[in-house]
Amino acid sequence: MAALGVVTVMVIACLLAPVYAHHFAHVDAFSSNLNGRIRLNGRWVSVLQANTQGLGLGVTPIGPTWHLNNYFLGADNQGRDVFARFLYGGRATMLIGASSALICCIVATILGLAAGYFGGAIDWVVSRVFDIVWAFPVYLLAISLSVILLTSGLNLGIIHIGAGSLLLPIIIIAAVYVPYVGRPLRGIVLSLKEREFVQAAIGSGASDWHIIVKEVLPNVAPTVIVFFPLMVAFNMLTESALSFLSIGVQPPNASWGTIINDGLGLLYTRPWVAIAPGLGIVLTAGALNVLGDGFRDAFDPKAKLRGSI
Repeated sequence: MAALGVVTVMVIACLLAPVYAHHFAHVDAFSSNLNGRIRLNGRWVSVLQANTQGLGLGVTPIGPTWHLNNYFLGADNQGRDVFARFLYGGRATMLIGASSALICCIVATILGLAAGYFGGAIDWVVSRVFDIVWAFPVYLLAISLSVILLTSGLNLGIIHIGAGSLLLPIIIIAAVYVPYVGRPLRGIVLSLKEREFVQAAIGSGASDWHIIVKEVLPNVAPTVIVFFPLMVAFNMLTESALSFLSIGVQPPNASWGTIINDGLGLLYTRPWVAIAPGLGIVLTAGALNVLGDGFRDAFDPKAKLRGSI
């Protein structure tokens, strides 16, 4: 329940990003503000201040003011409000993580059901596809697909997805993780197929569609539900890694990975630019993992009992 509370708070806070940016901070989180000035403690202060270290060259962004309506976490090297970008970046990261996890679980469930129940040629084809995708390291495959698709987009007949669309990282991340969900589901279906209630349904003359929907799927659904929050966490980490390498979310959009990349050059002077999105990833992904464990204990009390022995 605590993990669910953390996830809920993070989701609500990020969904309110436009409200914070427009009505509290009064900033545009995506536009540079190189000459901006704010009123702080009764005086006007430049968002980008003259560097006082070394030779005094260049500028240093203003640090955290800890005032919610005035650059709460300071500015980045473009003069943009870090906290506003943190909220907008969280929206993109969680949207991509949840959407890709949903697509991944749906596709993996369909393929796992088909391969496990029908067997034969269908099982052979699906298993070989899983083996091919499984043979590549996840990040290497995701990086390779991102580099290819970000240059030309995705063209599938009448379907065209531009190179800067958020749909690209969603599809890429969902595709690379399908075997990680589909393989266990296939094994569960193979086991369920030999159970008495399924054999009884087959013996009574029920159609394959009826058996899959009414008998097999309800027994597979709890496993899919347990997988979902875990996959959201994995997919968020993958998206952040791709965006950090500049092959995930593309400007003008922002994600926690892109903000960490923006903060690399400010680690010694304004570390909160990189620390804030890093903490967001750790808290959200950690809470989702705990939530997945909670779902597993709820659907399989025997597993919890075995863990306590």
